[in-house]
Amino acid sequence: MFKKVLVANRGEIALRVIRACKEIGIQTVAVYSEADRESLHVRFADDDVCIGPAPARDSYLKIPRLIAAAEITGADAIHPGYGFLAENAEFAETCVASNIAFIGPTAEQIRVMGDKAAARAAMTKVGVPIVPGTPGPVEDVDEALGFAKEIGFPVIIKAAAGGGGKGMRVAKDADEFARSFQLARSEALSAFGNGDVYVEKYLTRPRHIEFQILGDKHGNVIHVGERDCSVQRRHQKLIEESPSPAVGPELRAKMGAAAVAGAKAIDYVGAGTIEMLLDEDGSYYFMEMNTRIQVEHPVTEMLYGVDLVKEQIRVAAGDRLSFLELPERRGHVIECRVNAEDPSRNFQPSPGRIDVFHPPGGPGVRLDTHAYAGYRVPPYYDSMIAKVICQGRDRAEALRRMELALESFIIEGVTTTMPFLARVMRNPKFRAGDVDTKFLERETDLFKEPA
Repeated sequence: MFKKVLVANRGEIALRVIRACKEIGIQTVAVYSEADRESLHVRFADDDVCIGPAPARDSYLKIPRLIAAAEITGADAIHPGYGFLAENAEFAETCVASNIAFIGPTAEQIRVMGDKAAARAAMTKVGVPIVPGTPGPVEDVDEALGFAKEIGFPVIIKAAAGGGGKGMRVAKDADEFARSFQLARSEALSAFGNGDVYVEKYLTRPRHIEFQILGDKHGNVIHVGERDCSVQRRHQKLIEESPSPAVGPELRAKMGAAAVAGAKAIDYVGAGTIEMLLDEDGSYYFMEMNTRIQVEHPVTEMLYGVDLVKEQIRVAAGDRLSFLELPERRGHVIECRVNAEDPSRNFQPSPGRIDVFHPPGGPGVRLDTHAYAGYRVPPYYDSMIAKVICQGRDRAEALRRMELALESFIIEGVTTTMPFLARVMRNPKFRAGDVDTKFLERETDLFKEPA
């Protein structure tokens, strides 16, 4: 087992990894930018290193500084968390070349699944359904338009190296296509340094279903159920739950088997998710694989009583998975992401000092956060400041507990998305489980404060 793990991240995920390490008995190293000097992950780690100025490009994204921080503190492993360098193959390679274990998949696995076109090809080989589209990236707009006409409009143009909703454009017809194609390529090049895009059929009302995957170095690959992540805004997840209201036992078995087959196709090691789109007719299609721990991993942890982060660490150290059968499900779990944003102003970020911070509590309530009274939310990073996760005996109880948790969670000093999330919890269609990835585009009143 590792002796000391450097956490190459910040915020609540850094705290989450530090706690998991402490439970196993591993020492930890926090890295921080000048803006995060007072962050809780710095306080709770055994050692800490400042790695640069506030902007992520000058700190959390600087591979040489992270490697140097590990070497000077004696860390023998690095956990990347999510975001930043978590899915960066060069970072994984550099860690290994520096005799530092990377707590995640191999660089090659990251490369294959990080390139959407390569991932689609890998899934096709093992029979996992994929959305109809181009076999690989297309550079010529006329060639791409020919593919679009062949599979039928609407289509979506996606960055091959994309994520987080960047480099994605929908074209409803041929007239829109050329402009959407060029915009997607330009945004992909700007965001990822890679302008490759591919074209696929656009499903009008799909659900976003992801399966939690775990694999070890002994050839074991399993799934730990699904999460429904359909409530999104601009391809950014806001609310996740499990089990999905749209997935029954038979469909779960089929989709789960496909997810495992996809992960086994690349001998996957570590935690990851196979992301799928579930169409209205029950058809499902592979979308992408995230080769890291997910923001919403607590949903699965609460539902099945497992610790995914500890599994990640143990697997990276060479241990076998601690379970090979899907544990018994315990009720229903819902997660809401709380951001320092103003929904009434197009989700404009609201950085600043938190003056009052009163967390929610009660049975079945979990709060993952790095915020506290006096904490200053910096303007440089993602604006998520907390995740509220609620478990109930059934979906109705989980919903009610979430509603109460959001009502009793007091944050003053910055504007948050909690009132908006509470309105979603009360929405009749959401309560009925009648959602898809376009749910919020139709329910625009949810963004407005009641008169």
